Amino acid sequence: MLLHGTDALKQAAAAGRALPGFVVYNLETVQGITAAAEAAGRPVLIQAGSSPFKHAGRQALMRLALDAAEHSSVPLGVHLDHSRDLDEITACLEAGYTSVMVDGSHLPFADNIALTTEAVRRARGFGAWVEAELGALPGDEDVSTGATAQQSTMTDPGQAAEFVTATGVDALAVAVGNVHGFTKDPVRLDLERLAAIHDAVTVPLVLHGASGLPVEQLHGALARGVAKVNVNAELRRAYLEAVRGRLPDALPGSDVVAVWTAGRDAVRDAALEVIGRLSPSSAA
Repeated sequence: MLLHGTDALKQAAAAGRALPGFVVYNLETVQGITAAAEAAGRPVLIQAGSSPFKHAGRQALMRLALDAAEHSSVPLGVHLDHSRDLDEITACLEAGYTSVMVDGSHLPFADNIALTTEAVRRARGFGAWVEAELGALPGDEDVSTGATAQQSTMTDPGQAAEFVTATGVDALAVAVGNVHGFTKDPVRLDLERLAAIHDAVTVPLVLHGASGLPVEQLHGALARGVAKVNVNAELRRAYLEAVRGRLPDALPGSDVVAVWTAGRDAVRDAALEVIGRLSPSSAA
């Protein structure tokens, strides 16, 4: 069933947990994430977004994600991640996406407000909610690059309050030391800054780049208003390691199904582990 509205976000924030946002690239990652959500009995967001569209094709990946959500036994949202294109946002809304992320983090502050305001206006007509980003995370969304927090532009609490008020956005992704992908050095979030942002705004916060984040850092973020956490690199790594491990047995008989199945099951297991870390019993 499709997960509509922001109630799940607000409930997660109130319970000290977070809604996981998992990036998908193909059939196996969609199936693995759906299986994890059903096994855990938890709502999640299937994030079929701009970057994966380049691999799978927008129409094909949209339909895969929406079909999985519509036939799932637990509520699943379908989310457009990291889009800078208003036409792409409109196309996903028309297809039935339940939420979109408009990414104006690369723009000057006033231009980010203008882009986000227009995305919010378009989404309202479809009953979808909108996530935006203020501040800039280093690293690549699809490849772990060894980026460091020193390369980021941290979110300013005062600007965050102005931004949320001006745009009417429903959730705000922040830069507080988090990075995209795995890093060589442990990530240390600026939890004081995160708390100040939480105090300054009226909407749930979103943490991108949570793969490999120490558990105590993750739980500190949950306690400071983060209600949605994006995970990608952990699932990519699990998929690739499973495929690599299965190839020696699969290659003699060209058994591609065994390889795909191993990758799918590894994504399921990795997603289940993440869901557990974000559950109320593990939050601190």
